[in-house]
Order: sequence, then C-alpha cells, then structure tokens
Amino acid sequence: MPRAIRISEQGGPEVLRLEDLEPAAVGKGQVRVRHTAIGVNFIDTYDRTGLYPVTLPSGIGREAAGVVLETGKGVTALRAGDRVAYVGNTPGAYAEERVVDAARVVKLPDGVSDRDGAAVLLKGLTGWFLLRRCHRVKRDEWILLHAAAGGVGLITLQWAAALGARVIATVGSDGKAALVREHGAAEVIVTARENIAERVRAITKGRGVPVVYDGVGKDTFVASLDSLAPLGLMVSFGNASGPVPPVAPLELTRRGSLFLTRPTMYHYTAKRSALERGARELFEMVTSSKVRVRIGREYRLADAAEAHRDLEARRTTGSLLLIP
Repeated sequence: MPRAIRISEQGGPEVLRLEDLEPAAVGKGQVRVRHTAIGVNFIDTYDRTGLYPVTLPSGIGREAAGVVLETGKGVTALRAGDRVAYVGNTPGAYAEERVVDAARVVKLPDGVSDRDGAAVLLKGLTGWFLLRRCHRVKRDEWILLHAAAGGVGLITLQWAAALGARVIATVGSDGKAALVREHGAAEVIVTARENIAERVRAITKGRGVPVVYDGVGKDTFVASLDSLAPLGLMVSFGNASGPVPPVAPLELTRRGSLFLTRPTMYHYTAKRSALERGARELFEMVTSSKVRVRIGREYRLADAAEAHRDLEARRTTGSLLLIP
C-alpha cells in the first residue's frame, strides 16, 4: 500500500503525518505516476497552515517527478514507462505514487533528471510567467527580484540574466549574497542591513525600476512600491513573510500611477498549450545550462515536517526535495 503525507488539521509542521493510502483508480484522462522525487515549495506551507483553504483531510504538495505506471482511457500522449513531471492544481504530491490529470503532466527530456525535474518545474514555470508573460524583461533593463537565493529566486535570477536584464537581487545574508552573485546578479541588497528602496534608487540613478518581482509579501511590499519608476509594475506573487495588508489604490497613484498584480502560475498555465510552451522554454534553459538547477537539500518523505521547518526559517537555498 503506497504511503503519503496527509493533514487532518491545519497548523505547524507537526500536523504533517505519514499514512498508508488506498490506491486510487485511474480514471479517464488520468495517469498513475510512481514518484521518484517530490518538490517542496512555499505554497505547500500555505496549504498546511490554511492561508490557502483546502478540504480536510488532505494531501500536501503540488509538484513531483517520476515514472508513468498506468494510463487511463483517452490518454494517448503518455505511456507506461515515460519519465514525467507535473504541477497539480490540488495538493497531494507528497506521496509514493499518485493519480493525476494527464493534462498537467509533461515528459522530461533526456537532459533533465528526475530530481532536476521535481526541483525545477513549478519554480521554473513561475519564473517563466514572471519574466515572459507578466512583464517581458528587456536587455539592459534593471529589475528588482526579492529572495533571490531561494528556489524560485535562483531560477528566475539566472533566466533574467540570460535574457540580458540587470538584476538587483535581495537576500538576507552575506552568504546568500555571494551565491546570487555567482548566479548572475548585477547588484545585491542585503536586507538585514540595507534600505531596499534607497539602494535601488542609488543603483538606478534615481529612476527606480520598471518591475519588481516580490515573493516575500508583507515585509517587503512597501519597499517594493517605493523602488518602482512611474508607471512601474508591482508583481506580488508570494507571501513568504505573510500576506500583504490591504492597500488603498491611491497609494499607487501617489507613487507614480503604478500597476499592481497578484498572479498565480496556475492561471498562466491553465491552457495545455501554455503549459507546454512554458515547460519547453524552461527545459531549453536547463539543458543549455543557462539555468542551473541547485538542489539545496534532500529529505526522506517521512521527514517532510523537517523540510517545512527549514523552509519557513529561511535556512535553505535553492530547491528542496523529498525522496520517497
């Protein structure tokens, strides 16, 4: 009987429990995947705590890679034995195997390992829609990227640098500053001792940046607004420090007729064609080594709670994996 991490209540990492799970039947348009590596993402902590509501009891986790074991009726693009990865709309990836909609599954190319697939797909598709859809970054354009040493941050940083953008990266420590410089940051702000908006203004000679990518949330939101040039775009895509409090639209006017969006990767990849396009461009970046996948740490599936503690305490860099 396959095992999975489940929650029957919402709260801290201690609510994550390893349980035996009755195998689900494979329905029309679905596939059964045996997981070989599972991605750990900040959205998993939102599901666990209740910031994003889920129906209890529930699985946890949105991303995994593995091998197709069985295909359902109507599935023609996948077959048993294919190496694949997926990002699910509903939690449940922290498991030894899972039945998922084939429409959310992509094949892994030969140049991308199972571990790299699980480490990069959700985070890399996030980077793709941020840089190519929300705001198409341009060569020599200054952009501000928060939490650049994290899983999404490192991938997005490298991709932006490959596109020719000049990335101002924020990090929490000198050790992380060295890491993001190695991965293409043009300038680095250590938030523990530097004023973000003042440094951005100094770097851009007072103009500010046309776009800010902010996955931190509450702690950086105002500084992000203050870093933007007139008509700039504030992309608030995460809540690592907590959700952003309500903001009056007049605050956007006062700072230069700014734009504000709160996007999610699922809306930008809702169409199969968009998912395929994003995955193709992402895997091209990985196989060409323009984006190097950094796996910060691997944990046993049973140690999912430890992974969540490390992630929330910001003790990690790069991507985290669970290995069944």
